Amino acid sequence: MNRKATDRKKEDEGMLDADMDGMIDSPTEAEQATAYAENLATQLRKGYLAYCVLLATQTPRYTSDILRLLADAHMVAVEGTMYPLLSRLQRDGLLQHEWQESEQGPPRKYYSVTEYGQLVAKELEEQIMALEKTLKQLKKGEK
Repeated sequence: MNRKATDRKKEDEGMLDADMDGMIDSPTEAEQATAYAENLATQLRKGYLAYCVLLATQTPRYTSDILRLLADAHMVAVEGTMYPLLSRLQRDGLLQHEWQESEQGPPRKYYSVTEYGQLVAKELEEQIMALEKTLKQLKKGEK
């Protein structure tokens, strides 16, 4: 690993010598809190992503269309995440696919939610609403 890559890795881990005094600087408490919160937010997004895909595939959609729809809703996902998720949801019976001819090349795989997937999405919606209610109560300090 070259020096620039090593510095980038140290910076990503919050271990860079920013003041150039020869000592690796520890991240501030605020930087640590931000990094911790970002990690938790990533985990939350992963959980929400499957639900979002079920919502996005109420009508048959091509993978890039799903990604675009999610991005438009500020749920950023990449192909490297999406393809394994689509495969898992299909394997679990929540999605199905059909091949459709394309004017721009080979046939495309379009995904749509199954009846079982719709039931799961409905249950997830109820779970999410319950969690939102819990958060609101906790913020208000209610019991």
